Amino acid sequence: MTTENPQKKQRVLSLIQPTSVPTLGNYIGAMRNWAKMANDHDCLFGVADLHALTVRPDPAALRRQTAEMLAMFAALGLNKREENIVFVQSHVPAHCTLSWILNCYTQFGEASRMTQFKEKSASHADNVNVGLFTYPTLMAADILIYQANYVPVGDDQKQHLELCRNVAERFNGLYGPTFVVPEPYIGKLGSRVMSLQTPTAKMSKSDPNPKGTIFLTDTPDQIVKKCKSAITDSEASVRYDPAKKTGVSNLMTLLACCTGQSFAQIEADFAGKGYGDFKLAVAEAIVAELRPFQAELARVLQDKAYLEETARKGAAKAEQLALRTTQKAMKKVGLWAA
Repeated sequence: MTTENPQKKQRVLSLIQPTSVPTLGNYIGAMRNWAKMANDHDCLFGVADLHALTVRPDPAALRRQTAEMLAMFAALGLNKREENIVFVQSHVPAHCTLSWILNCYTQFGEASRMTQFKEKSASHADNVNVGLFTYPTLMAADILIYQANYVPVGDDQKQHLELCRNVAERFNGLYGPTFVVPEPYIGKLGSRVMSLQTPTAKMSKSDPNPKGTIFLTDTPDQIVKKCKSAITDSEASVRYDPAKKTGVSNLMTLLACCTGQSFAQIEADFAGKGYGDFKLAVAEAIVAELRPFQAELARVLQDKAYLEETARKGAAKAEQLALRTTQKAMKKVGLWAA
């Protein structure tokens, strides 16, 4: 009698740039769900510091933000699961090796059609560098080097993932099966969080109005102040109506995500009450939701040895997978991989 082997888990790769502190929207929409995602998949979580170089960041700030982002992964408990790999991109040099190989299998026309390159070239006209142009190819290497089955992508990255798929299929067509062709990961994401000042736009790290965004490192006082200044309307009625009451509906979404309450419950709780009480309740719920994460983040950042050990262990595990793929690709194209 034979027994079947348990089905191999699919692999998911998530990368985030250390260019700014993540927002409450990032946390609710993705980050707090990563641990749950890891229950059903083998996951890699990486700090994409090489990608940050396209905008010439301040070196000291980049080092600090990279360590902080890695600490956030640890604060979420992502490094405590043995199957997870938590790493810093630049600590695995094979990313750059495979990126160069893939540059040679990416057509100029394909790269020049990337919308993000056009947009960033227009907004950073004084620094239209080659790295910005080949950014999607490095992203393809990030994905293909780990043979990822799925990649969570936002709207601004869908075109890059499609390029990655095209390059992988082209390479596989020339040399035989080498890379897994990745699919976009569609998970059970949290609700879409909008700006507190412009509730028709997504909460963003780059919002020019600092009052519109709650960052994961904001203090309770800062969160209360931002919630109190949130845009609502003149109706003074807590009612969920995304079309007509965008600001109030956004705050209700935040309260629901942080407390688990339904919109009907929230409406009942604040019937006859003003927006002042409502906004304070939203702020207190956000503070309570972030409190455990912020406390663990502070602890990890104080433990430099633990953070460095996390980086070393993650790099070693990531490199083992990365070298396997890179050497395979090198052999296929004729490079001597000794």
